[in-house]
Amino acid sequence: MAALSFPDRIVEVVAEPTSNAFLRQAARLSRRARLLELRLDSLGSVAAIVGVLERLARRPLRAPWIATCRPRVQGGGFEGSASAQLAVLALAARAGCSWVDVDGETLEQFPQRLRAALLPPVRRIVSHHDFKRTPPNLEALYRRLARLGADWVKIAVTARTQRDNVRLLAMPRRHRRVISVAIGNIGLPGRVLALGAGSALTYAAPDNGRATAPAQPAVGELRRIYRADKLDSRTRVYGLLGNPVAHSLSPAMHNAAFAQARLNAVYLPFEARTPRELLECLAPLRIAGLSVTHPHKRTILRHLDALDPLAETIGAVNTVVVRGGGRLYGCNTDYVGVLRTLQRHVSLEGARVLLIGAGGSARACAFALATAGAFISVTARRPVAARALARAVGGEAVPRSALRRRRFDAIVNCTPVGQTPHADASPLRADEISARVVFDLVYNPIETQLLRLARRRGCRTVPGWQMLVEQGAAQFEIWTGLRAPLAVMRRAVLNGLRSHGRTGL
Repeated sequence: MAALSFPDRIVEVVAEPTSNAFLRQAARLSRRARLLELRLDSLGSVAAIVGVLERLARRPLRAPWIATCRPRVQGGGFEGSASAQLAVLALAARAGCSWVDVDGETLEQFPQRLRAALLPPVRRIVSHHDFKRTPPNLEALYRRLARLGADWVKIAVTARTQRDNVRLLAMPRRHRRVISVAIGNIGLPGRVLALGAGSALTYAAPDNGRATAPAQPAVGELRRIYRADKLDSRTRVYGLLGNPVAHSLSPAMHNAAFAQARLNAVYLPFEARTPRELLECLAPLRIAGLSVTHPHKRTILRHLDALDPLAETIGAVNTVVVRGGGRLYGCNTDYVGVLRTLQRHVSLEGARVLLIGAGGSARACAFALATAGAFISVTARRPVAARALARAVGGEAVPRSALRRRRFDAIVNCTPVGQTPHADASPLRADEISARVVFDLVYNPIETQLLRLARRRGCRTVPGWQMLVEQGAAQFEIWTGLRAPLAVMRRAVLNGLRSHGRTGL
């Protein structure tokens, strides 16, 4: 029987619809991967699966592999009977697989004695997949699966809140030989932190390959950005609170900085509908600090224990420090980021600056620029909010209809309009853009539709990634007390933007 331990804790998943593509991918990955999962159900028919296994028996893969043939009811592609599913896994064992992953519902269809006879003589992962939710009683689910002859119990379920991540991470801390997998964008922190919590494995898509579960990260993302296989119980967790956050480059930037500084720390995207959904999980997730983005920069204020005076004046927070006893201290580094970025392009003393938007980012920009001597104009979808912000900084509210008749020294977009995946949108039309400099806080894509329109109008354009780096460097220094590695952070952001451009994310 195969050894109980795995040669690696990150599994790369092979799932291709044709035999030739499947075998090519498996052979390519096995040259560098230390452990593969072969999703035989992705081949569709039993005949195709048998053909692939016969070829693998003649020419074994270099890397050991886990055989999986998941039925449709468990999110797979196999349409055969439960008996056929177990027969496929028995063939895989004879072809050289070291482990099989079989779902619990399949095993429960057979009496215990017959079950033992049908299962192949290799180590077994007994699994449960739920692509809709995290079941309410994970302990009962674990016990049910463990009774089915499991060497490991795999629980792969969809996280709908950060509390689900907490519950999933508790399973490998309580039980040996558990594989914990959180599915979906909200579940990404749970997936990254799983190995540090004691999960036997986590799963990744091949680099430039297709994912087999919603928001399944690529292997390079898990290893190089998150360093998931290096995390442990002492890792300090930081992250981005917002909704949505899936396309943020802050994780790439901050994790590169942590790696450069040799800190046992990780930065994760925490998607949450309200701040409370994450804040109630701070202690179990071991969170030491947060970035805050749209739409929570103002709503988080009511949850803080103390505020930096500048953040209190602005009325918006983008950085949180978790102090002793779980006390939350809020501050604002957007202020620093916008000043450092825009001052390189415009003399702010006496400059006329138009802000688009009146939310948390716009408030930080307004107070920063007004303090530097600029006169602030505000236009926003909500005129009442625009007037309130303009009054707060001694500026003016400008209706959208008046923009074609006005000229400014600088225009700053403080809204998420134009952000990936809605990159074709712009907060202004071309005939509403009249300024020497146009600065877009949106950084993904690297050149937004607003900046393209502005460039065609002859304006100097300033991409949002520059501010992302500046405000992120200030956050890093607040959290760690160390000097931020600006060049490393800048390179991580630009590499991420180029990669997103290639993949169409």
